[in-house]
Amino acid sequence: MLHPPKPAPSTQVYPSEKIVVLLSCVLSFLGSSLLIGTHALWPDLRSRARQLLLFLSLADLLSSASYFYGVLQDFQDTTWDCVVQGALSTFANTSSFFWTVAIAIYLYLTIVRSGQGPWAGTRLLYCFHIISWGIPLAITAAAVALKKIGYDASDVSVGWCWINIKVEDRLLWMLLAGKVWELLAYLVLPILYILIRKHISRAHAALSEYRPLLAETHACQHRTSVADKKLILIPLIFICLRVWSTVRFILTLCNSPAVQTPVLVVLHGIGNTFQGGANCIMFVLCTQAVRVRLFSLCCCCCRRLSPSLEDPDGNYRDPLPSRTGESQHSK
Repeated sequence: MLHPPKPAPSTQVYPSEKIVVLLSCVLSFLGSSLLIGTHALWPDLRSRARQLLLFLSLADLLSSASYFYGVLQDFQDTTWDCVVQGALSTFANTSSFFWTVAIAIYLYLTIVRSGQGPWAGTRLLYCFHIISWGIPLAITAAAVALKKIGYDASDVSVGWCWINIKVEDRLLWMLLAGKVWELLAYLVLPILYILIRKHISRAHAALSEYRPLLAETHACQHRTSVADKKLILIPLIFICLRVWSTVRFILTLCNSPAVQTPVLVVLHGIGNTFQGGANCIMFVLCTQAVRVRLFSLCCCCCRRLSPSLEDPDGNYRDPLPSRTGESQHSK
């Protein structure tokens, strides 16, 4: 039978585990920064879906930074910086849940319910802002005001602070400060993306009947399969990253010593901190339009930084002479 966790010896976070989780935080921070940077660099890529992804990246950026500080400090008591770190990570982490679900809802309304009119536009975006920033802020402010955030013995974290393990109504606040929204996301995300995928498949099947050219049909099928794979990966990656946190939460409720298993601790640490890195891999590195532009930008920067490619007048020249030039020189 599940019951609120009792204060127990804290879970020891070993230096090797800290290094892995800190590396995950850094990669997530860099990934979120890259997503924000691509949004700022190329205005023509600022679709509404990528605008929502920008706000998710901002939440993940703050989350990875606060987790990094918490893991680095490895708090052993409720101090002022423990409360600040716990408040920031609670707000950012909960907001990340809301923005992840908001992206799914937006895609569902625009693809499946395309006749919703303005609700798929500015008004919907305002609702997302109010819910995705407002609810986490209200929960975090209440938790701080009622002194619910503090040292949690690393049973439901990996060195950082969250809900104080010593407060009597800790189970309620653990649910409000993240777990309820996490469990709802597990349910809502797969349902929405399955509905989207079914709609795309039906639309493609209906459209393919009227395509006279096999080459066009093959190209369309390839693009659709790539889009379908991404739609499948979004909820799958989210669940694979977050499920370890839920497992340790349930083990804590059951007072199971397995909550201190090193493998679970590491997986929990990576799952909670790597969301920004996973989003960067999917929506930057695995998106051709963005990947090609990044590659071109990197090549341009390398050319500018290479002194051998610049002549005395400041113009860029070919590093290798052409065959024609060599033959004319020899003649």
